[in-house]
Amino acid sequence: MPVLVTDYLWTQTDSAVWLTVPLKGTKVSNVDILSTDEYLKVHYPPYLFEAFLFEPVDDDGSTAKVGDGVAVFSMPKRTNKVWEHLMTTTNDKEKKEVRERSLLKYQEKLSAQSISKAKKQHADKKYALERMMKLEKEKKDGIQKIKEKEREKSTAELTAWKLRQKQRAEQEDQLKDHSQGQSMTEKQENACSHGASCKRDLKSDSEAKSKSKKKDLPAPRLVGNIQVTFTPRLFLTALRETRVIEEEEWLKQQAEARRTGNADVEELEDLKREERNPDWLKDKGDKCFMTGDHLGAVNAYSLAIRLNRKIPALYSNRSACHLKLKNLHKAIADSSQALDLLIPPVCANAAARTRAHVRRGSAFCQLQLYAEGLHDYQAALKIDPDNEALQADTQRIREIIQGTAASH
Repeated sequence: MPVLVTDYLWTQTDSAVWLTVPLKGTKVSNVDILSTDEYLKVHYPPYLFEAFLFEPVDDDGSTAKVGDGVAVFSMPKRTNKVWEHLMTTTNDKEKKEVRERSLLKYQEKLSAQSISKAKKQHADKKYALERMMKLEKEKKDGIQKIKEKEREKSTAELTAWKLRQKQRAEQEDQLKDHSQGQSMTEKQENACSHGASCKRDLKSDSEAKSKSKKKDLPAPRLVGNIQVTFTPRLFLTALRETRVIEEEEWLKQQAEARRTGNADVEELEDLKREERNPDWLKDKGDKCFMTGDHLGAVNAYSLAIRLNRKIPALYSNRSACHLKLKNLHKAIADSSQALDLLIPPVCANAAARTRAHVRRGSAFCQLQLYAEGLHDYQAALKIDPDNEALQADTQRIREIIQGTAASH
């Protein structure tokens, strides 16, 4: 037999009713709520709260917030007037009819929402697939254009090089023919000359040969640039400032995570080879997230996690999707798992740790757990102290906490 709750509070205006029901230490996950335009039920074993409303309300515009030990309901009235009581006085038979009618309405509402959600998911998946195909086509077209430009450039450079080689060969042949003709003429003149004239001819011959040698010199080499590359370093800090032991441990953990895999999962035997690759699934999840298909991204990250539970980026990215879908408790769990894997703290995982703290802090704040959220934002600000957006969010949370304390 459930224990009926009677210590509730309610207030009203001409247009709306506000109702506060104490949860008596019950967890949020154990609270079951059923609401229609004329009936409200809050069940959290062993307690039960029922309200047969005095007048009908706008069920579509009604809201419920569960947290901090209470459930707060905001219900707009259909007619603007002040109620004499929160609940109407009826007998057991009328109450039973209201319950059955409300349950039927609630089931019809859930069915309509399920159909609408399925249609929306199908449309979102279709749009994401079309968008992905379009992006891939644009990427392929861009690569093809780059290839065509490089091919045209290489062909033009090869043609210009052949032309320069041909001109150089022609110049060398002309110089060679000219030098041979000069040497034969000088020999004939030397045969007819005597004494001092022979010496002058020999001198002129040597001068002509030296000139011809100068003309035979090859043209200067072409000017060019030499590309110099250096061995990349995985961490951006200088070696004298780095933490070698922690960095080596982090790199070792990443290498082990890449080698780890759950190949014995029977449900994954029908998947293609690339679909068993966590990196491929992560890229697919990233694309789904960018196109707004958050549920598809969650599915991709979840399958990748089943294949490899050692990659922190999978948990962190899935927590971002849960934030978008308002699955706040799941977002907190995934962010916490990502932070557990981002150990030891080094500069290579600083950005990832910052994102995980911010996502967990945002989930806490949306659950109105501002103290826990402030703790995560302060941890993120400690990692990235120059981030102006983080500074502003942290100050805003402090002001909310101070305002809440002042109101109490």
